[in-house]
Amino acid sequence: MAKVCDICGKHASVGNAISHAHNTTLRKWQPNLRAVRALVGGQVKRMKVCAKCLKAGKVLKAPHKTRVKPPAEKVMMPVMETPNSVAPAAAMSSAV
Repeated sequence: MAKVCDICGKHASVGNAISHAHNTTLRKWQPNLRAVRALVGGQVKRMKVCAKCLKAGKVLKAPHKTRVKPPAEKVMMPVMETPNSVAPAAAMSSAV
């Protein structure tokens, strides 16, 4: 497969490597591609995406199968009252 970013189309570029003696040889610069499971149109799809697009947030990564937690039930904890607790208004009026 070609080394091309599926989002921005970044691909390999070519040029010359120049030594200190100014000798030139052809070389290639490859994009920093990552294989990513991404959500595309509500479906999970494997894509090759460059690191720049990942960092910019152009890709929404799919949740990992084992890391998805079921929705937790909300449990209301009862409020505990202490026997020495006094309402703040009553405490202020008795101090005056």
